[in-house]
Amino acid sequence: MEPSYLVFDLETVGHSAENFDDVQIEYLLRGASTEEEREKKIGEFALSPLTGRIVCIGMQMMTRVGDEWQAKRVAYSVDPSMEEGAPSRHEELPSGSTWYLSSEHMMLENFWKLLNHHRGITLVSFNGRNFDAPWLMLRSAVLGIRPTKNLMDGTRFNYSGHIDLLDRLTFFQGSGSGATRRFNFDFYAKSFGITSPKAEGVDGSMVGELFHQGKHNIIAEYCLRDVTATWDLFVTWDQLLRF
Repeated sequence: MEPSYLVFDLETVGHSAENFDDVQIEYLLRGASTEEEREKKIGEFALSPLTGRIVCIGMQMMTRVGDEWQAKRVAYSVDPSMEEGAPSRHEELPSGSTWYLSSEHMMLENFWKLLNHHRGITLVSFNGRNFDAPWLMLRSAVLGIRPTKNLMDGTRFNYSGHIDLLDRLTFFQGSGSGATRRFNFDFYAKSFGITSPKAEGVDGSMVGELFHQGKHNIIAEYCLRDVTATWDLFVTWDQLLRF
């Protein structure tokens, strides 16, 4: 039976300043007059697919069996020690989730193959249209990979095949204040009684350091907690606010 939904989330890290030439660094750090401002801008390298890389893709494939949903959790992670072109290495995370380790190039190729195989699946994300989807598209292009699906098809207010919960919970009118204020995921999760993925002491700001420490399994488990909580938020929206 084909899965109906694919919940997904990314973890990214920034490249070091040494990855850029002098002209690029001058451009990227322009306006930073203190060391603190410089470090802040370097930390923001993780926010763009032109200055960073994807180190984990967490996924939860949901299949309806009778009245129940069955979940298959899979994480793709980057292992810097693996040679380019080497096949993915398969392991099992402590949580029991399936875990594949490879180069970033191989990880992205495998992701697009998965989407191509499940062409009718509906994507579910939180802020995916603003962050995860364009990241996947652009980072793949930077690495010479052609995506098998246009994740940015449609318009800001009208697109299909993807349910971005931040769009849905702000009724496509996200603002800085008022009833349609855009909150972060942790705030939404707690507001709807969902266990935050940060509850076990890991958050997105720690991913870069964890990656450099080689703690790829901790990143993968955190990313998968994110997608599990995203599914829980989707169920709440689907039951109470979907019309």
